[in-house]
Amino acid sequence: MPVYYRTLKVYGTREEIRRQVITAFLDEHPGSGKGENCSKYIYNVETLSNGDSVFLKRPATLNKGMDFTVHVEKLKFREKGMTDMPSHKNVIEDLIKKKDSNPIEYEKVKIMIDKLYKCHQVDENEYTNLLFNTGFPIEAILKSIKWLFIEQDVTYWNWSGRNMLYSALIENDLC
Repeated sequence: MPVYYRTLKVYGTREEIRRQVITAFLDEHPGSGKGENCSKYIYNVETLSNGDSVFLKRPATLNKGMDFTVHVEKLKFREKGMTDMPSHKNVIEDLIKKKDSNPIEYEKVKIMIDKLYKCHQVDENEYTNLLFNTGFPIEAILKSIKWLFIEQDVTYWNWSGRNMLYSALIENDLC
């Protein structure tokens, strides 16, 4: 089966965003088996200021149903596997480096993480007006965090959802 490419933009409350994502997934064509018979989707969800994309891949390799993975075009978060897929550990390690390198500028990042957690809209210039000389581009990290929060709401809604990543950020004094 071919890979289907779609664009997905979401807005609103936590509940509304979850519903928009799941509704998009419900519109997918069914697969007819494993491997080449599996229906595959790539959703462009964010565009970075350099033109690269944050995108979702479905289905996820470890989970079934509504789960997805978050990827950032042209970034390498690990040596093997899906190298363009940021893990919570990658995000936390990168934010720690940024905070250590520029604690004053990092205060702006804390505000943005809080906005993303609360599903508030973030203006594009807020992402690009942050200045760090270490790690991955902060815009890519923050837009990944947005979708990692959403992924956890889709997958773990009946448990803690986005609170899992947010709690880890709090434990590391990153928000």
